[in-house]
Amino acid sequence: MKLIGMLDSPYVRRVAISLHLQDIPFEHVPLSVFSTFDAFSAINAVVKAPSLVTHDNVVLMDSGLILAHVERLAASELKLSPVDLKTHARAQRIVGLALAACEKTVQIVYERNLRPSEKWHQPWLDRIRGQLVAAYRLLEDELGRSDRWLFGDRPLQADITSAVAYRFSREMLPEIIGPDAYPALARLSDQAEATEAFQAFPFC
Repeated sequence: MKLIGMLDSPYVRRVAISLHLQDIPFEHVPLSVFSTFDAFSAINAVVKAPSLVTHDNVVLMDSGLILAHVERLAASELKLSPVDLKTHARAQRIVGLALAACEKTVQIVYERNLRPSEKWHQPWLDRIRGQLVAAYRLLEDELGRSDRWLFGDRPLQADITSAVAYRFSREMLPEIIGPDAYPALARLSDQAEATEAFQAFPFC
């Protein structure tokens, strides 16, 4: 299989780390939706990162749908979602909050970097910033209950996505997501970034 996209995308990075932790072999092809648009479009005309090319040359996109598919390929002891229904619901809530934080970070970055400053719509930016902060506040509350990993003795998808999201937002919006604002997230991030899987696919 081939994973297409750059590791500065939290969506690409969470898939790469998840595949690695599930011991699913794949090749990472670091194509950008911006600087290598034509090469990316030759693989996926939609040019959406991440894209995953399966063994049967089916092109999947959207990190959530890709992870739902590869979860079916993983050995039972390496799956990244809790089995218990109540625990699964909480894990999905945490993943949803982390993905919302990613989405709002991307919206702010795109508004700032792709639109001339005189055309920025400040009420829209203020609204997105409020949503971003709310997502991290709620995520911090969820993570505050755990001393190590959220659901056991190894990182599951809730840990992976939360740590990837926080690192992404901290790097892209340091003036909003400071190092001391969310101590539980910072602790999880430091712990995750020290693992072999995260170091194999670093934010860059």
